[in-house]
Amino acid sequence: MRVVTGIDIGGTKCAISFACLDEEKIKFLDKVRMDTEREDFARAVKEFIRVIRLKLNENPKWRLCSIGISCGGPLDAQEGLILSPPNLPKWERADIFTPLKRAFGVPVMIQNDADACALAEWRMGAGKGCQNMIFLTFGTGMGAGLILNGRLYSGTNNLAGEVGHIRLAEEGPVGYGKGGSFEGFCSGGGIADLGRKRAGEALDAGKPPLFCPGREDLPRISAKSIAEAMEQGDALAAEIFDTVGEYLGRGISLLVDILNPERIIIGSIYARQRKTLEKRMLEVVEAEALKVSARVCRILPASLGEQIGDYAAVSVGIKAYEELYSDGVKEMRVI
Repeated sequence: MRVVTGIDIGGTKCAISFACLDEEKIKFLDKVRMDTEREDFARAVKEFIRVIRLKLNENPKWRLCSIGISCGGPLDAQEGLILSPPNLPKWERADIFTPLKRAFGVPVMIQNDADACALAEWRMGAGKGCQNMIFLTFGTGMGAGLILNGRLYSGTNNLAGEVGHIRLAEEGPVGYGKGGSFEGFCSGGGIADLGRKRAGEALDAGKPPLFCPGREDLPRISAKSIAEAMEQGDALAAEIFDTVGEYLGRGISLLVDILNPERIIIGSIYARQRKTLEKRMLEVVEAEALKVSARVCRILPASLGEQIGDYAAVSVGIKAYEELYSDGVKEMRVI
């Protein structure tokens, strides 16, 4: 049985998934979760190797054919280096390729999490069957993975898709180190930042919102607490999400005009809050984007759910195998 291993590296947790292809669908065989070793990359990669060897020994019929890695950027995908991502600042020029290749002798590939999720949704999710697709993370941060003309587009030095850095307003919540950015308005941290500002103003006016009854509650505001207050009928929380929907529409309008995609797939917060955000977002897209481009673009929530990180890492592994062996998918379907 030909098996792909996917390593999903997060700031607090990692997951190692083992999968094969069954009639063009990923069939997961096993998964191991662990805390991320934030301080010592070498120790982390030794643990990855230990777990993979353990599972291969436990399953002698498995034949490991590739390893895919999904990790937040910045990365050097060509050299296999992790370059101190914000959630793993001590992983400076961490070489993940060399030890894995030495240990297992199979193709290894790494992609940033947005690109990896784009591959997964394109292969098996809401983007399946299209040639031009954008995946927006819309979670802790805002980034994009780009599928253009049926291929993952990474850019000159693997930094294509950093849409969170686009400034949408002169002032606004801070994201990606920039006030008023796409990430500032459309990310978990940005929504919390906007919520703190609006809640402070409401407290000054003697009208505390449900998600912040007093000033001592300001540091505890999160996108989740604002959403919960909105569901309970809090007017300010609803206004905040209306603002988020507006700027989501503005950012998407730029992408529609520049890249003319068939589909834009949005993950995480949008997938959970589609009912709240979609109406305002579509109103803005209709007003701002070129109508002939907007007409051919469907905007959809990600469909792979909470397991998208596992699908993403394994999809990178499949891509690594395909690039080495032109008939890789055909072989991998033999179970």
